[in-house]
Amino acid sequence: MSQPSTHNPDQRRRIWLTVVLVLGFIAFIVAGFVHRVQQPRIITPGEMKANGLYLLPTPRNFGELNLVDHRGEPFTRARLEGHWTLVFFGFTHCPDICPTTMSFLNDFSASLAGTETEDTQVVMVTVDPARDTVEQLASYVPFFNPAFIGVTGEFLDVHRFATALNTPFRKVPGQGDNYQVEHSGNVVLINPRGDYHGFFRPPLDAAKMKLTLRSARALWEHG
Repeated sequence: MSQPSTHNPDQRRRIWLTVVLVLGFIAFIVAGFVHRVQQPRIITPGEMKANGLYLLPTPRNFGELNLVDHRGEPFTRARLEGHWTLVFFGFTHCPDICPTTMSFLNDFSASLAGTETEDTQVVMVTVDPARDTVEQLASYVPFFNPAFIGVTGEFLDVHRFATALNTPFRKVPGQGDNYQVEHSGNVVLINPRGDYHGFFRPPLDAAKMKLTLRSARALWEHG
């Protein structure tokens, strides 16, 4: 013969409510853990440096720009605001590092997803404005990616921009137009305010670059 319940209706409701609350709390903890596990890891500035991204202690305003893009449109500081920009200083007659880096940046851009794709742009600024006219850049830069932007201008304006971003270059004497230009292989990072944020130092690694860029974005957006 079964024993009658020793709990009255109020006690049973309290027990049921307690069980529901405990289960809800456990579900909340598990959901939070799963969410954290699914979030990309944000690394520290020290770890970023070890992975090739050198952040400036304070992002630097490098002033206004007076350049032109490969479509003949003015390229001013405003073109760098509102998104993250990867800037590479190279030139179209470069035999090795420039096409290699541009191909890398194309593959890297393709590996981004979501908002990272939408608000990250790539700019190649020529260090050889004498030969890299608007037309020359228009036939070179889109070959790597139609969304990439080629930039040229007067030598002093280009040189001033490169110097402000710690990417010096130097013409190597040659015969007539047959010369090379020594330049940095760094890829400069500009933040959405249009300020110099840091630079990626070669050799470039896509996986490390993606992690460091994502971490730099997160630190800046939440800092």
